[in-house]
Amino acid sequence: MAKCFFAVDLGATSGRTILGYFTPQGLITEEINRFPNHLIETGGHFYWDIYELYRNIVEGLKIASNKKDTEIISIGIDTWGVDFVCIGKDGGLLRQPYAYRDPHTEGAPEKYFKRVPRNEVYELTGIQVMNFNSLFQLDTLRRNNDSALTHADKILFMPDALSYMLTGEMVTEYTIASTAQLVNAQTRQLEPFLLNSIGLNEEHFGRFVYPGETIGTLTQELQHQTGLGAVPVIAVAGHDTASAVAAVPAANKNFAYLSSGTWSLMGVETQTPVINAETEALNFTNEGGVEGTIRLLKNICGMWLLERCRINWGDTSYPELIAEAEASEPFRNLICPDDKVFANPADMEETIKKYCKDHNQPAIETRGQLVRCIFESLALRYRQVLENLQRLSPNPIEVLHVIGGGSRNDLLNQWTANAIGMPVVAGPSEA
Repeated sequence: MAKCFFAVDLGATSGRTILGYFTPQGLITEEINRFPNHLIETGGHFYWDIYELYRNIVEGLKIASNKKDTEIISIGIDTWGVDFVCIGKDGGLLRQPYAYRDPHTEGAPEKYFKRVPRNEVYELTGIQVMNFNSLFQLDTLRRNNDSALTHADKILFMPDALSYMLTGEMVTEYTIASTAQLVNAQTRQLEPFLLNSIGLNEEHFGRFVYPGETIGTLTQELQHQTGLGAVPVIAVAGHDTASAVAAVPAANKNFAYLSSGTWSLMGVETQTPVINAETEALNFTNEGGVEGTIRLLKNICGMWLLERCRINWGDTSYPELIAEAEASEPFRNLICPDDKVFANPADMEETIKKYCKDHNQPAIETRGQLVRCIFESLALRYRQVLENLQRLSPNPIEVLHVIGGGSRNDLLNQWTANAIGMPVVAGPSEA
């Protein structure tokens, strides 16, 4: 009987559960179920449906438990970063979690920095300043007298909230907390000064754990529903990028990675945080990794641009879109992928067209031109970030490893290699 690990990997647009096990030939993985992760828009706000995510995880457990000759020996969950759930004193969820693309944090960093100097926050955390960082989300809720936060006994980040729903145990996992801009980069613990600055303390968070520690076991209710026993739930690198980077098949330390999905995250692994005037000026981030590593990286808007355009295009396949892009005129249009206008527009296609018009570029007339614009803009943005990263990295960079779903895009990989002037190694796509 194969002893299997049950992995839950949740991204900002989709999720999946996977069984993994070792054989003499190496690691074998099998996808159990895959499901969409939709934003819920109501009352002018965007939320995640955590109950639907939980339902799909349980469905995956049920399917896996019925597979012959397999024994699930542990469960691990990773998700996208920064979002969280408020838990009441009775243990119940007080509200569906806000999604990081919700507009309520627009201008939030500037409001926070009126009380706490920006450079002081960066020196403590080494984290890139972005509107939706948990620090600013929580400060916004505090300023707005948000009822869920006011009555919260505990605050759990998304992977920790789902682990809680499986086990009844509340924890705060290191990698997901570091992404939140609430962890001291040197001590690698929650930073009391920052918590106090938003009216919280360490008691508002679960037991602090690191990747590899046991959270708890499946509740009796879930054991009955799934047919499984008291399977342990293990704290993996709860931030999906931290888990993805751990899967990079690098030959040595002289590499950079590009985790390509809804977001493109480009960086290097270091043993200690890189926090100085230049990393602050360039808004680079130092996030926690596995086995004591730090991920020095930059967040770049990624396949979000194309995914939002595809809403208008029905079931058009990726190969079809890539072929249209390849056949289109090169460098006709370019955008800055990280411009705030692309954060969450009602119509991404029209927003890109308007951006090009406003910047005195030729009108985008075909779908292929638009897709080529996205791909070329990303490739050139990758070059810009990599040039900065080469100056900041303690090790020389000789190769770029592209991992995640975007690594299947051979055209973008080639254009990226052309732009950066170094080898690009693609895969694993399911990191």
